[in-house]
Amino acid sequence: MNLPENKLGRHISSQLIRCSSSVAANYRAVCLAHSKAAFAAKLSIVIDESDESAFWLEFALEEKLFTGRQVSPLIKEATELCNIFMSSRKTVNNRNT
Repeated sequence: MNLPENKLGRHISSQLIRCSSSVAANYRAVCLAHSKAAFAAKLSIVIDESDESAFWLEFALEEKLFTGRQVSPLIKEATELCNIFMSSRKTVNNRNT
């Protein structure tokens, strides 16, 4: 699945690479967190970047750079991951109160 080689395609591609790699890097940091506060803070970044990944996929779909068949499973996965991470953050925050 490739984006077009034009200004918009390159921009979306760059944004997707940035936010999706940030999910991976920050999730790794979550796994190494030394405190519940650090865990929750890094997990919040993971949530933001997961949601941003879904946004750029949705945007590309709206701009007709992908078909729904191509990108819908990716949007679904990004949304599911975001929900899992939010549930984890809620759990750790509830344990802090």
